[in-house]
Amino acid sequence: MANKKENKTLEERLRNIEDRLEIYSLIAGHPLSADTGADYYARQVYMEDSVFDRGPLPGAKGREAIAGFLQKPEHKQAIAGGLAHFTGLPLIELQGDQAFVTSYLQILTPDIKGEERELPNHGFSKGYRIHRVLANRWSLVRMEDGWKIKTRKLIPLEGSTDATDVLKQGLAIFADQHK
Repeated sequence: MANKKENKTLEERLRNIEDRLEIYSLIAGHPLSADTGADYYARQVYMEDSVFDRGPLPGAKGREAIAGFLQKPEHKQAIAGGLAHFTGLPLIELQGDQAFVTSYLQILTPDIKGEERELPNHGFSKGYRIHRVLANRWSLVRMEDGWKIKTRKLIPLEGSTDATDVLKQGLAIFADQHK
């Protein structure tokens, strides 16, 4: 359970903290890698047989296929246009050598059709628009060399129960505590 202390030893508590920090760093690296085309990052953090389920969009199976997304001409075009992945703080559930992470992802892009506006001390800009907001559900496995991504499910928040089900999975740990 995420919030239970259950008479854990100092060593167990420290390992929990270290695991969470490593997982936060792993998840925080995703937007940076996506926005720079850093396919080497995907090769480092995904397991060989990982699955990336993008809901209504084409997904990928295997670390190399997932890393390949970052080198597609279409993705490079989005980067050149100012693509920005913006995430919220993830909710982490540790279960021994497995972890589950639930988070939001916003995909932002410059609003090339927007009206130029000035923000004092920050210059002029047409601003950004939110292209899409998604629910993220990651499953990770502890390996000898650290935590690795086993699966990732990414569903647009467009009123579908699929997306809210993904978010509810993250909250299940709290529902279990109140039974």
